[in-house]
Amino acid sequence: GGGGGGPVGDREGWRSLLRAGVSDWGGVSPGVTPDHVSPEAPWPHLSELARVTQEEGYALVPRLAAQARYVVRKCSKLADPLNDTHGFHEDEDDDEDDDETGGGVAHAPSPPSPVRVHETEGLDRWIDARVAPHVRVLADSEGFARASGWCPGRDESSAEKDDDEEKRRTPSKPWLSSRVPRPADVVGVDGAVFGGRAPRDARGSGPPRGSRRVRAAIERLQRRGAELALDCSRLCEVDGRDSDSDSDSHSRTEMDLDETAVATLLRARGADFDAVCAAADEARAAQCGDAVTYVVNRNINYTNVCALSCAFCAFSKGPAAEELRGKPYLLAMEEVARRTAEAWDRGATEVCMQGGIHPDFTGEDYLAILNAAKSGAPDIHVHAFSPLEVSHGALTLGLTHREFLTKLRDAGLGSLPGTAAEVLDDPVREQLCPDKLSTDQWLDVVGAAHDAGVPTTSTMMFGHVDTDGPDAWARHLLRLRNAHVASVSRNGRGFTEFVPLPFVHFEAPVYRAGAARRGPTLRECVLAHAVGRLTLGSAGLTNVQASWVKMGPEMAGELLRAGCNDLGGVLMNESITRAAGARHGQEMSAATMEAIVRGVGGGRVARVRTT
Repeated sequence: GGGGGGPVGDREGWRSLLRAGVSDWGGVSPGVTPDHVSPEAPWPHLSELARVTQEEGYALVPRLAAQARYVVRKCSKLADPLNDTHGFHEDEDDDEDDDETGGGVAHAPSPPSPVRVHETEGLDRWIDARVAPHVRVLADSEGFARASGWCPGRDESSAEKDDDEEKRRTPSKPWLSSRVPRPADVVGVDGAVFGGRAPRDARGSGPPRGSRRVRAAIERLQRRGAELALDCSRLCEVDGRDSDSDSDSHSRTEMDLDETAVATLLRARGADFDAVCAAADEARAAQCGDAVTYVVNRNINYTNVCALSCAFCAFSKGPAAEELRGKPYLLAMEEVARRTAEAWDRGATEVCMQGGIHPDFTGEDYLAILNAAKSGAPDIHVHAFSPLEVSHGALTLGLTHREFLTKLRDAGLGSLPGTAAEVLDDPVREQLCPDKLSTDQWLDVVGAAHDAGVPTTSTMMFGHVDTDGPDAWARHLLRLRNAHVASVSRNGRGFTEFVPLPFVHFEAPVYRAGAARRGPTLRECVLAHAVGRLTLGSAGLTNVQASWVKMGPEMAGELLRAGCNDLGGVLMNESITRAAGARHGQEMSAATMEAIVRGVGGGRVARVRTT
């Protein structure tokens, strides 16, 4: 590392250091701390340092006082992008002025090389427990500084007022005042320090290309998704399992390389971020065209009483959530029918129904709720019951998942929301929701739904605990991809869409206990949607939804330029995200939905779907 004085105080000196392997500039304090050591060579302006760093093929990213490896807990799969034995190597006729960080996709198969595993222990080992909550609120998923005040669920204008109220409300937990100390906004949506990018008119008219490493990862995922969609015989567990079979070994290595590729894209910053978004938008246009869909629907959350104690949930009410907002309730069946009928009369074609795991519920209660909705509007599409609720109902009746799903289908269930997935990575689930379904159990329920003729969506709720980050998200996306192609190969049905759900932290118990971040950063949110498109779209899961409840209407519109083709529903009476502290409203009119689409331009047109 180095400061701003002496030989590093000029652009050529900075370039020489970067080319010699420097990866950290140490402390840079322009306009904050005078450089008394070398006053003849004062601190560089961040924009100047960012520009040189970018020109040398890197992104300038602010860090915390602790290096990233001491902040996050992760298990990463690493592959050498210059090793051409496993499918990433340089294209011989590629541009000569590209960086040397990676390569294209091999055109001929070669024996795969082992993939290295890199693990870090993070805050639990290295940071005092009294300091750790303060570190988490300032960190992003990779352990760097957030350096931006944006977070899911509320706009910036309301956040500062809310923080003042939080300081008065909980003086013993200062990390709950999410902007104290207030992070200065020094990075853009691309995660790099402002000022490092060339002016738009100086970048040329073509789409951003990014580094070779990123281009190779994009090409690999698009190729692999298409290959598996045609022939899923080489599917294997994402983590890999012991096997003496050469074929299985090859498949496991290929899956590990897929994981490396997905995680590479999820970590993109600067010019690489632009390249990922552009590739996702191009894939969206090829797979879905210019239509942006939405549905007129109503949410009916029939109970907030829950026997579980998920660390992130501010909606459910039970012994572990007595201090949170709202009182326990259970809707009468007549009220479920009335709300469904009212929704139908207002033009809704779908009701979405979910609730807590009520300790007194059996499978018969879920059937009763379904019958109530159908009595209110016989022709409405019922999108209801998470895989967790299905599992609970089946267990209480002594049925298999498929048997119970068949009963629900015959009673009028139209489709299943792919919620309760959170992050499909068991180390994350152990921290976040240890008494929920495991990764394999969740996948078993949705697979049974597909086999029973019940379509499902898929989700990822991300941006929270220490084990949650790009590597876990990569494994989640690949598990969804594999489950989708496996279901389609069996019966022609799989997931209907992918819905990233950014963690809204404000009222979440895990955040209020100091054990979670302030949700994902804006860069992480955009990449979750864009990389979801690139990982899943080529495998046939072509619908990617932007959640306006989590992201806000303006940012949801921006996501339509980063791979999304759907805005979800108008959501009369949304309550789960609002319980977590979001302020983006509980309903959006169809006119507003269509205005968002018009604002995107580029020939995009709004289309209403029925479910």
